[in-house]
Amino acid sequence: MPVMTGKELRIVGFLCNWCSYGGADTAGVARFSQPTDLRIVRVPCSGRVNPLFVIKALLDGADGVLVSGCHPRDCHYSEGNYYARRRLETLKEFLPIIGIDARRFEYTWVSASEGQKWRDVVAGFTAQVHELGPAPKWDEIKPSCEVQSGCPAPRRPLGCGAHPALAELKEQIKAVLAAKDGKGPDCVLGWQQGYDPLTTTMLIMEKPEDVDKLVWGPLNVQNLATFLPEYRGRTIGVVVKGCDSKAVVELVQENLIKREEVVIFGMGCNGTVNMRHVREVVGEDAVLTEVHGKGADLHIATAAGKNHVLPMLEIAQDKCRACALPSAACSDHFAGKPTVIPEGAEAETEAVMVLLEGMSLEQRLGFWKGHMERCIRCYACRNACPMCVCRDHCVAGSRDPHWMTQEDTSTQKLFFQLIHAMHLAGRCVACGECGRSCPVGIPLYALKIQINRIVNRLFGYEAGRDIAALPPLLGFEVQERNIQEHHIGGA
Repeated sequence: MPVMTGKELRIVGFLCNWCSYGGADTAGVARFSQPTDLRIVRVPCSGRVNPLFVIKALLDGADGVLVSGCHPRDCHYSEGNYYARRRLETLKEFLPIIGIDARRFEYTWVSASEGQKWRDVVAGFTAQVHELGPAPKWDEIKPSCEVQSGCPAPRRPLGCGAHPALAELKEQIKAVLAAKDGKGPDCVLGWQQGYDPLTTTMLIMEKPEDVDKLVWGPLNVQNLATFLPEYRGRTIGVVVKGCDSKAVVELVQENLIKREEVVIFGMGCNGTVNMRHVREVVGEDAVLTEVHGKGADLHIATAAGKNHVLPMLEIAQDKCRACALPSAACSDHFAGKPTVIPEGAEAETEAVMVLLEGMSLEQRLGFWKGHMERCIRCYACRNACPMCVCRDHCVAGSRDPHWMTQEDTSTQKLFFQLIHAMHLAGRCVACGECGRSCPVGIPLYALKIQINRIVNRLFGYEAGRDIAALPPLLGFEVQERNIQEHHIGGA
């Protein structure tokens, strides 16, 4: 069958060797007429189709991508298509956030004997892609660097004041470090005053006297769980906020650290500040002489004699506004009382998501193109992420497989961010370190917010809550509750 209407489009098909490729062969032997747009890539199993195959094809100019495998319960490898179903459904719901129409990607099941069905699938999907037309050309997309505005109301009260239980926390850490039974941690990770009054850095407490340097408050922005895998094999203590503790739980789940080797110290968190918002007010080059919290305000004095009072409601990180876990998910020692969220309290939608949801698909493509053109490819987002643990084997530097080039193009930079987001599906603990650490302020956190929304909606799962839980993309259900079979029009 010739091209359906007008110019032939570029459609890529990933077909399971045992069923769908056989179905395509059966259709060919039976001489069923088919559109000529499809280019087939044979794979051992649909479970072998990494979602990144689909993303790479679409970013490289494909107008549509089709994945087809054995019917559930008929997989040659027993379970491959069950895993594929979860990954591919997650991907399909994720594509619109980056500006790609979800209808440009479909997955389905065709057996080797279903030549007629294969013909109908190809014809139906090709017609669907032709109706959408050629995919937008990346070079023709108008870049935009629009940034979010507004301050969503927080789920709970946020504050800057000194925590009344800090002295209790220090005593708990000193007691553990001073223990003579040989079972205590080699050191405890916490925060200390940094190079200026607005900065905190990691504090390694090895002796009780080191504990006096410990600080706790709205400036403790770093997630110290990021460093725990480096101490694997040693007993290590760590002071955590609620979001940090979720990272500890997830690391234990994945056997990247052992629970018995980690001593967790927790205390209720009242929120942390967005340093970029603060600097926008006081000035990037302003020399600060004093920073302290009082009530719900952050007070800042500069060397130029200016005093600023910044309400926490205006400078808090978006993740703190939406936080549902201000106290540690698990801890060995907890100081003071847990921070309480008012019953029935709901967080408003994050400002960056409000911005993206109000855009068209083409505008979203322009949004990400504009921000990726600003990216300096420093990988601070990867290095700050507590769940990004394969840095020595990262696809960004690997030549086997050769997923990425070193070209300084916005498509390569966006592809890396999408790899990062898909690797974190079902694993991201919403600590916000990716966006916070970005030196040019790219709102990378939006990608993680969306992937977490999808995982929660499809599988009812939130990473970092339960050590005994199995991350959803590492398992499956024979009959998925929230995944409906995709029926391609005409098939």
